[in-house]
Formats: sequence, structure tokens, C-alpha cells
Amino acid sequence: MKLYDYYRSSAAYRVRITLNLKRLEYEAIPISLLDGEQFSENYLQLNPNQRVPCLDTEHGTLSQSLAIIEYLDELHPQPALLPADPWQKAQCRSLSLLIACDIHPLNNLAVLNYLNSEWQIQQTEKMIWYHHWLKRGFTAFEHHLMHRTMPTDFCCGDTPTLADICLIPQVYNALRFDFDLTPFPLIQDIHRACEQLPAFQQAHPDRVHQDKT
Repeated sequence: MKLYDYYRSSAAYRVRITLNLKRLEYEAIPISLLDGEQFSENYLQLNPNQRVPCLDTEHGTLSQSLAIIEYLDELHPQPALLPADPWQKAQCRSLSLLIACDIHPLNNLAVLNYLNSEWQIQQTEKMIWYHHWLKRGFTAFEHHLMHRTMPTDFCCGDTPTLADICLIPQVYNALRFDFDLTPFPLIQDIHRACEQLPAFQQAHPDRVHQDKT
């Protein structure tokens, strides 16, 4: 498999974690979002949406991180990334989508660049925007964690699931942009637990970038 990747992309980060948890070998092909490589003609043929990640498999190419992750989870079911119980599975997906659909799309690089290029929004104002959506999303996420019937080290059980895979890259971005995590102790606890696992360590943007330089 080939993973078209950008080391700081939250969506690509999710897929790297998944590949590591599944212990799957892959070739990482960097696509620099800062240099606009996602808009090249060659990459357009692979992913018309011109985003990362994109996974090139024996069946063809697949984009959208959650689709890639669930494809890998079905193809390689151990370790499972979703609980077996239907209700718990739905709860896990709900937490994952809170990150992937409610927070991330409003704070990704394309949106921040558009705010600057089309509306001349300055860096200070962009960070107000960025922190606003993080606070709103993390407040809801923390609330869900507080009301779990059986609190554990991870979001939805004793092992990492899709929810953790989505949460950790968003925490990385929050820390990178000086967002105060003090009001979110359960998110911090899960972040610390995931940081101890090699699959998360090896997928970390700093590690990936260091390995490529």
C-alpha cells in the first residue's frame, strides 16, 4: 500500500495511527500542502478532491480518512477499532464524527488560508476562530467522556478505538496552537495514555517529519 501523506495533516495522522495499530506495512509518499503539491496534475488523478490522505491499495485508491480507517478495520479486524456492541459502536462513531465533522473541517489549512486570502483575516483573528471551534467541540467531547458508564484509559474501552484515533491528532493541533486544555482533564488523560503506545508515537508528526529529514 501507498499512503499519500502530509505529516501535519490531522486526517493523514489518523490513518498513520491506524496502519501502525494494525501493524500494516506501507510506503509513505509525502504531499506538501504548503507547497501546493496536492494541486498537481498527477495527484489530481489519484484524488480529485486534492486533499490528503489518499491510500493506494490493490483495489484502487481511496480517500477520506474515516473511510480508509474502516476499510482497513474490516480487512484486518484485529485489533478492532470499533466496539462489538451496536450501541457502544454508535457512541464511538459519534465521538469520532464530532472531531472529524464538527471541529476539523472548520480549522483545517484550506479554511484558514481562505480566511486570509479572501477576507484578509489576520493571524490573531484566525486564532480566535480556531480556538472558538476547538473549545466548542472539546467541551462536547469532554461531556460525553464524563458520562461514560465505565470510564477507562481510552475513549470507548480498554484499547484505542476510532474515537481515540480521531481525538489525538486534534489534541496535537490544539497544543500546537496554544489552546488551553486545562478545562478538559479527561481528554488530557486519554492523550497521555495514547502517547505511551508505539503506534501513536510512530505516527506523531514530529517523528514522521524527523524520519524524512
